[in-house]
Amino acid sequence: MKISCKQILYCSICFTVLLIQSCVSSNIKNYQFNQKTAPNALQSDLILLKKILENKHPSLYWYTPKDTIDVYFNNAINSITDSLSEIDFRNKVATVVSKINCGHTSVLFSKNFTKAQPKYRFPHFPLAIKTWADSMVVLGNYWRNDTIFKRGTIITHINGKSVKTMIDSMFQLISTDGFSNNYKSQVISGNFYRWHQLAWGNDSIYGIQYINKYNQIAKANINAFKPIKDTNSKDVNNKETRKLLPKKEVTPPKLLTKRSLSIDTTNHTAYMRIATFSSGKLRRFFRKSFKLMAEKKVTNLIIDIRENTGGKINSSILLTKYLIQKPFKMADSAYAINRSLQFSKYIPSLYQYWLPMNFLNRKKKDGFFHFVYNEKHNYQPKQKHHFNHSIYIVQGGYTFSAASMFAANLLHQQNVTIVGEETGGGYYGNSAMYLPTIILPNSKLRVTLPLYRIVMDVNRPHNGRGIIPDVIVNPSSNAISRGIDIKIDTILQQIKYKQQVAIP
Repeated sequence: MKISCKQILYCSICFTVLLIQSCVSSNIKNYQFNQKTAPNALQSDLILLKKILENKHPSLYWYTPKDTIDVYFNNAINSITDSLSEIDFRNKVATVVSKINCGHTSVLFSKNFTKAQPKYRFPHFPLAIKTWADSMVVLGNYWRNDTIFKRGTIITHINGKSVKTMIDSMFQLISTDGFSNNYKSQVISGNFYRWHQLAWGNDSIYGIQYINKYNQIAKANINAFKPIKDTNSKDVNNKETRKLLPKKEVTPPKLLTKRSLSIDTTNHTAYMRIATFSSGKLRRFFRKSFKLMAEKKVTNLIIDIRENTGGKINSSILLTKYLIQKPFKMADSAYAINRSLQFSKYIPSLYQYWLPMNFLNRKKKDGFFHFVYNEKHNYQPKQKHHFNHSIYIVQGGYTFSAASMFAANLLHQQNVTIVGEETGGGYYGNSAMYLPTIILPNSKLRVTLPLYRIVMDVNRPHNGRGIIPDVIVNPSSNAISRGIDIKIDTILQQIKYKQQVAIP
């Protein structure tokens, strides 16, 4: 078997990068948590990041003009006049990166910071919070014996800062596709104390203004949360998390956290929850699930993708094939602007994508490198166990990337009703597919870099929004306090009404 020069080069690159990675990973001595770095080194990191993004990011100016992006970077660089901690520098970089409006371009702490951070987790803000629009509602209280801040309590101010002020500040630190801020709200809700800590730091006591049970504005103080037991114990942290969550939300077996199916044979209704397209033995799960639904004569299928932030596009396509009624493409266009190994010194995993980008892509007249198969191939609906009855897709702000692509392909299909909130993932397209990580040399911050721009359908509106559901169901403090899933309830009411109408 002959080995081409490209293959030899690829193997050499792999070996070299692995060697570099092994050397870099061993250099972790003398690290101090949240240590400060000199201003000139941080300025250098930002300048380098800008050069890399200009060279490789396929959608750097998709939503924000070049001159505006230049201003954001220049202002951030010039504002660094003194040494900064990793948290402060991460916030500065994240604020600039968020202006690109690309949800796959995100800023992560250094690996050393991430490893050390659990030791410094406590004390932290003591309430779990749900945010949407300009609302904040208590989901849970780490202080279990507290009688004031119960689930469903509406908060208006924290330490004198209004809800809008806090949400706007935290939004600056999070990237999303286009202008779909619903994703940012979901991210904050998933770990409120962390984002509050990043934006405002820690306090020992928090003064909170809230709406009491008499619908009056009231104020109370609450201490920062710190467990009495050893905070390094994983068991203690897990117990505290379990105390916050309802019993039904305690982690089930591993696979059930990723996907599940339940069938109500009386009402011929199935509930399928797909929390990710990344793993979970989905091919087998889909095959068995749709076979079982056919055997049980299911006529109503609820697919819950509210927690699904994406994953493998092939898994998203496979589920679509069981439901869609016509051939479909993954995208009208999928292309990279550059497939060179320039800056690979700062992007260790870039070599992994060099081979497929060179052998599976073709340069077209526009100068870009197109993934032609994804642009041309028509996927056919499944014939065996294809579901042809009523379909209800439940989506939310976390619905992102491959999950939003799934929902977008089924939007407006005659037997499909999409219920919930606007997706975080863009309706027109996104930047994704291959996602190597940039490691900035001085701060060691990590920045995720998408290599492809994907336009799913050129006929869709290019307005920077996510998928707008057919039936909009927003969160409510009343539903939270009562522990009611109003999105699922809305669907069940629709199913019940259809069944009653169908009875002669």
